Amino acid sequence: MKIQNFVEVLNADFFTGVPDSQLKCLCDYLINTYGVDSRHHIIAANEGNCAAIATGYHLATGKVPVVYMQNSGEGNIINPVASLMNEKVYAIPCIFVVGWRGEPGVHDEPQHIYQGEVTLKLLEDMDIKSFIIDSSTTAYELNEMMRESLSTLTKGKQIAFVIKKGAFEYEENVKYANNNVLTREEIIKCIVSVSGEDPIVSTTGKASRELFEIREMNKQGHSYDFLTVGSMGHSSSIALGIAINKPDKKIWCIDGDGAALMHMGSMAVIGANCPKNLVHIVINNGAHETVGGMPTVAASINLAEIAKSCGYVNTVKVDSLTQLNLELKKAKTSNELTFVEVLCAIGSRADLGRPTTTALENKINFMSQIVK
Repeated sequence: MKIQNFVEVLNADFFTGVPDSQLKCLCDYLINTYGVDSRHHIIAANEGNCAAIATGYHLATGKVPVVYMQNSGEGNIINPVASLMNEKVYAIPCIFVVGWRGEPGVHDEPQHIYQGEVTLKLLEDMDIKSFIIDSSTTAYELNEMMRESLSTLTKGKQIAFVIKKGAFEYEENVKYANNNVLTREEIIKCIVSVSGEDPIVSTTGKASRELFEIREMNKQGHSYDFLTVGSMGHSSSIALGIAINKPDKKIWCIDGDGAALMHMGSMAVIGANCPKNLVHIVINNGAHETVGGMPTVAASINLAEIAKSCGYVNTVKVDSLTQLNLELKKAKTSNELTFVEVLCAIGSRADLGRPTTTALENKINFMSQIVK
């Protein structure tokens, strides 16, 4: 189905969401049509944030908003859907568009397998009527789904379109870029070089994939790294839990701007606990690159200043390898909580692979080094 037909049938003029590779056609269409225009399109920090923004839109206009997201974000909407939007509370109508990663019977990455199995059940448990869209769905069938849903929306309930892989097509291309120079891969190579045999916790997406391949190229093995393949936004909290319990080890966290924004409250918790052995590095390209490149708001804010306000002792923002290498070496020998924001270009190698070990193997290898 052409994405234009899908959007036309929805008959909505406000969209908010967190980008997903399964919904790339929709994301690109929204960028081409609206850009990031707060009256029509907001890219939010997390999916719960989307649900609240959508609620505000309905309260102000009486219209039905659209929230788009990957199915991994269902957990983030459970609270606002159940305690805010539900018809027994404020009865806020909403259309959810959910990318179905880990669909049963379709090969996907390990972090998506269980989430894919429970996608429809979670929607059912939240009393959200769901419709499945695949490549064979016609505009007529979609119109019938919407017609069937009108009474549901009128009652202040929510519906969801669950999107299978390849369901949409869109002819227009969107080029996502910025003016930064450093690549994420060379940034991570620098971190690996300075950190030595210290444990590293890396965020979900391409950062962990690149870290894995750098270890392969260096013939170093993978026991020093915990690759957070799922649970976007929680790598720094994992690193905090390790750092507090291993005060004799320097713990490094490789984070991304989208992930840091998704659960920014974790920075305040880290600052309050102030582990002297933690180095938190945020690679900021101002984009959700792993799922297509749509922008985050991180390009227009200073994450290092936010970290300083949260209680990080040493904070710095860098944009060159020379600066980065210098600051990492300082952090290596420092006995204070450190935050490094590194400005980064958008893009990665076309032949970037994925980890060849399982998530469970990664955990066992990592713990064999750190639990001693």
